[in-house]
Amino acid sequence: MLIHGHKDAIDTLSRAIASGRMPHAWVFAGPPGVGKCTLAMEAARILLDADVPPSELGTQTGSPTSKAGIAIEAGTHPDLHVIRRELAAYSNNAQLRDRKQMSIPIDLLREHIIGGRTSDGAVHEAPAWHRPVLGHAKVFIIDEAQYLDKAGQNALLKTLEEPPPATTFFLVTDRPERLLPTIHSRCQVLHLSPVGDEDMQHWFVSQGVRDGDRPWLASWSEGAPGMAARAIDWDLREWDELLGSIVDRLDRGIWTADAAESIQSTLESWTDARVSENPRASKEATGREGVDLLIRMLTRRVQVSMRQCADQGDHAGAARSANLIDLLAQTERRVGSNLNRKHVLDSLVASWAAMS
Repeated sequence: MLIHGHKDAIDTLSRAIASGRMPHAWVFAGPPGVGKCTLAMEAARILLDADVPPSELGTQTGSPTSKAGIAIEAGTHPDLHVIRRELAAYSNNAQLRDRKQMSIPIDLLREHIIGGRTSDGAVHEAPAWHRPVLGHAKVFIIDEAQYLDKAGQNALLKTLEEPPPATTFFLVTDRPERLLPTIHSRCQVLHLSPVGDEDMQHWFVSQGVRDGDRPWLASWSEGAPGMAARAIDWDLREWDELLGSIVDRLDRGIWTADAAESIQSTLESWTDARVSENPRASKEATGREGVDLLIRMLTRRVQVSMRQCADQGDHAGAARSANLIDLLAQTERRVGSNLNRKHVLDSLVASWAAMS
């Protein structure tokens, strides 16, 4: 598949594959939506398709023609295993299948990677130690690896330390600090940064994004194609415009009782819509994702204001913007600490207006 940007990361991976000394385990770390999982899938294509040379990593523009490439694109290649929270919905283990998808539990790893006895008493062989079905290689991708619980991370250590032959693991995460140091020590860490403006424009063209929609999407996504895709799929521009009208009043020191309620109502509507798409999804975890989007939108607006103040020599305005960024970071921590979300938003709105 064609990857926009990330030239250094692509060069690192292609050289490693071509050398014949490919590290068996990687952590792909970087901001949400920059293309970490896309790159892992593309690396898997090169590793699993003997007909594709490493030099073609990230360059495919058309549909694959090889048997392996077609299977990978269709999600049916028997040697490519992608582990996500949502995979639990297809488990034979009723406890695993029916639980809310807040983490990647150890039972899911036992079923799909490491083997062993799961909570329902079933004993699983370790897929990681199976011979490749197509006789070439195996790849395991753990998407959103920050959701691995500690028991799962510890259980995974032995497999990473003594890896099966011809097997590569990719742990994809935007929160690498949530992975144990012992996980990091057994993996090659590859950091992915946001892509440049030119690469984002190429991505917009490839996705058929209208010219008029590109400026807002470019500003919102900040070099993360995946975040732009989410904004399109979830119609986040309307949400951002609502926040803009609220922020404009707060910036003038105008506090209204319904400001936090409007934000909370919009957040709840967004959360309900996402959960309706996946009834097994955790409403709590989805709500936190919504708060992350909210904080991102507000932070982006403050950063724009800070740059304007700096350009105009408005030191007081720049200092206020810096304080607002601290306030948003504090809000994010408070939500992460499971404090009442409505109370946290009330406090955010009141504090914001008070800083004007």
